[in-house]
Amino acid sequence: MLESIYYAISWVCRRACPHCYDERFRPYPDPDVQTLTEKSCAVSAQVVGNLPQTLMVTDTEDQQEDGSFRRRPGRIILSGGEVLLEPVRTRVLYPLLEMLECRYRDRGGVRLVIQTTGDLLTPGIIAELLARNVWMISVSSIDDFHTTIADSGKEQHQERLARLFEAAGMRRSGLQAAARKWTDEEGPVYSFFGATPDAWIGKLWPSGRAWTGGLSSARYRDNFCNNWSGGLNFLNVGYSGSEVAIDPDGNLYPCCRKTRLPYGNLCEEPLLDILESLTGRPEFEAITGGHPERMGFAHGVGLKEFIELSRITDPKGRTFLNPCIGCDRMHARFLGPVLDRLKRDRQNRGRRG
Repeated sequence: MLESIYYAISWVCRRACPHCYDERFRPYPDPDVQTLTEKSCAVSAQVVGNLPQTLMVTDTEDQQEDGSFRRRPGRIILSGGEVLLEPVRTRVLYPLLEMLECRYRDRGGVRLVIQTTGDLLTPGIIAELLARNVWMISVSSIDDFHTTIADSGKEQHQERLARLFEAAGMRRSGLQAAARKWTDEEGPVYSFFGATPDAWIGKLWPSGRAWTGGLSSARYRDNFCNNWSGGLNFLNVGYSGSEVAIDPDGNLYPCCRKTRLPYGNLCEEPLLDILESLTGRPEFEAITGGHPERMGFAHGVGLKEFIELSRITDPKGRTFLNPCIGCDRMHARFLGPVLDRLKRDRQNRGRRG
């Protein structure tokens, strides 16, 4: 029912990279790591129980001779933090992979993707991942922001990992992220990417440490919402292009960067129930259409007003103008009561049912 689910399963990370979009992704003292891991264990089981029964989607870009559209399985990206860091790997990631494989094995299948910086990968860990039906290992650290990797040489890092992947019988993916033809490649495959100037994330989202450090170079024309992994098509349930994001606490968002407010929590209610309640509401239809500048129309906020809401002085004292800022302010000023009311309506329907 969804082409892609981006699930960050833990806040625990090896680094506090300067470009990270959420300051909660960082190293923690050992007692906090244990507490966070216990919570992730409980949350992940609840999240899986509230995922759609199937992830099969209708691909409207792949029309057959008889006029029908191809059906294909979606993917779930498991990210962090660093998912290979102990005890997250053995206590959260591995059980979660097994739960997902069991849930979707006889329901059309699922493409399971691991996103990691890669510096903890060993032949043994790769074998353990592949034994749990991982389709892709995606290394996200090929840039200048993952400092210890960049300092030691990101090219050497990439070459070392490529040798490990090839030795395990994996092939490098020939698809770019924007292509999204996930089922056109047989796994297991691997890929590399990073926040480089030529990448879609290269200008950095204005949030987290990227924002407080004044690193985002995005301008108003850089509409992250109108891109894959933005809010674009998040309500297109059952069809290609649909994607949502889940954080380690089970909160649901329309984009990977995360809106100011979550749209629901998968520890409490099914994902599809939440999305169904948002469908048809002008604020959320604007986001799924990739036009956040229109999300205020129902609240008397026109394009001119939205542009002004998108203007702010960044931590370096520069004038900054980007739709993500306007979206954050729209959520803070107007959408809290809307989301609360929709949640109450869902709860009331559940009680009546």
